[in-house]
Amino acid sequence: MYFVFDVDGTISFDGETISEEIQQAILLLMEAGHNVVFASARPIRDLLPILPKNFHKCRLIGGNGAFIKAQEKVEAIYFEQMTTEKLLQIIRRYQLTYLADGDWDFAYTGDVAHPIYKRIHFQAAKNLRLDELRQICKLVLFDAPDEAKHMLLKLPLSVSQYVSENILDVSPLGVHKARGLRQLGIDSFIAFGNDMNDRTLFEAAQYSVCVGEGEVSKFASIVITKNQVANTIRQFANKEMNGGIEQ
Repeated sequence: MYFVFDVDGTISFDGETISEEIQQAILLLMEAGHNVVFASARPIRDLLPILPKNFHKCRLIGGNGAFIKAQEKVEAIYFEQMTTEKLLQIIRRYQLTYLADGDWDFAYTGDVAHPIYKRIHFQAAKNLRLDELRQICKLVLFDAPDEAKHMLLKLPLSVSQYVSENILDVSPLGVHKARGLRQLGIDSFIAFGNDMNDRTLFEAAQYSVCVGEGEVSKFASIVITKNQVANTIRQFANKEMNGGIEQ
């Protein structure tokens, strides 16, 4: 069985580390013969540093599906040129700050105190001007007014809103985590997540576990607390699942 894990808010709760207990539970899954995939809003560049080295060979989905890593190769999906030009017009019109990701390098103009800035793996990439990025795979917009959001929703884009951080997460149309799994040839899996960018995973999964009672929890098979994550993973590793797990 494939097990798909979101990272931030699901198996990491400080944006920097994954607890030893959760690491060991995931390793137990792998030792039991299951395959593990990590699927994050982070680009692959920023996903690798938070994963222990023994997870680096797992299949990875970054940028909510904009990046796929398998067998040491990273593939990326980009905004179409016309869409990119319209995005740049909206950024200029509303003087928006942003994080724009190319296939590896990035352009950042947001607040350096923002949690997203702290997750960028600067040692592996360059902070370029937006016009220096050859192509854009993913865009995070900070403090965008409602009018800008309405304009974005008229474009061929996938837009997710994170109210707690006041950001809009923008990807090419049709790009999401479940699509990334299909691209990897995975159609049967169990998913762990916590946020609305995990909705497509929950809807496609054979079984789904939501960490916390966020909006996406209504699409999950069960809801658990962060303190139950390691034990829930261990239950999957230790016995056959017949439609559910003990809580």
